[in-house]
Amino acid sequence: MLRAALLLGLVLALPTSAETLEVPLGQQGDATLPLPLRGQTQDAVLKRFGPPNEQRPAIGNPPISRWDYREFSVYFESGRVIDSVRHHQPRAPREYK
Repeated sequence: MLRAALLLGLVLALPTSAETLEVPLGQQGDATLPLPLRGQTQDAVLKRFGPPNEQRPAIGNPPISRWDYREFSVYFESGRVIDSVRHHQPRAPREYK
């Protein structure tokens, strides 16, 4: 009985209100920006988009390499595109009143 009363007292002592925080999210780059398509070869990407700003070596098994362009990154497996991702573009925070 004493244990139940102690537990009830602890539960009632816990704070019962919470503050809502809104964290503004950025946009995933320009939606109209063309990206390399899944399955394209590295040569096809080079012809269309030119040389990347940075080439990262292949890691893992299967080996995955990454080319970084100014506005997007391209991931390759065995010399073929497996994904293209636009770089995060932050947007201005909302004004709260």
